[in-house]
Amino acid sequence: MIKNLLNLFFPKICYACSDLLNDNELHICTSCRHQLPVTNFHFDEDKTVEKVFYGRVKIEKATALLKFQKKGRVQHLLHNLKYKGHETIGQFLGAWLGQELSDTKDYGTIDVVIPVPLHKNKLRKRGYNQVSKFGEEIANALETDFEENVLVKKTATATQVFKKRFARWHDSDENFSLQNADLISGKHILLVDDIITTGATIEACSNILQKAKNVKISIAAMAIAE
Repeated sequence: MIKNLLNLFFPKICYACSDLLNDNELHICTSCRHQLPVTNFHFDEDKTVEKVFYGRVKIEKATALLKFQKKGRVQHLLHNLKYKGHETIGQFLGAWLGQELSDTKDYGTIDVVIPVPLHKNKLRKRGYNQVSKFGEEIANALETDFEENVLVKKTATATQVFKKRFARWHDSDENFSLQNADLISGKHILLVDDIITTGATIEACSNILQKAKNVKISIAAMAIAE
């Protein structure tokens, strides 16, 4: 009876389509789970994500779980993650992608997972980095370390979603800094983010991480924009 009352006043809805969830569904409904545009890049050895960074920064491997389309399910999902406080979405997507990466040999040499950081002011306002749970779950699946105290966001910049495409290219390496470089020296890093658009943010983060000695960098994102 208590459960029914909770569902009446606080109904569980799908974070991708907003329909009501059944008792056996969690975070997203079965229909959305089957209709989400998965990429399978890491299974097919597809280099779509890697091509974004050709000639810009050296990347070992790169993948994204989903394809981002305007007004699509993935946009709704990421909006709920970033702006509606539903941090469990990142955990859900991280567990999903982490399991898939653990089944591929290309990501078996990852030593540490590092999330793209938020500036401290935005972190204080939002209460969490939307990429942290995503990264933690991937690290758990790969049985490797997770570090949030290496890459730091120094400058509070406008949200990428609302910036013009050309303006994103002006994101400078100076927006980020490296600390505790000894934690990553000589290691294969998996840098994780929510969405790849132009790749400017990941490029800037990668340039900073490569200031540490003998590091290799791979990329994993929740989604990539078409």
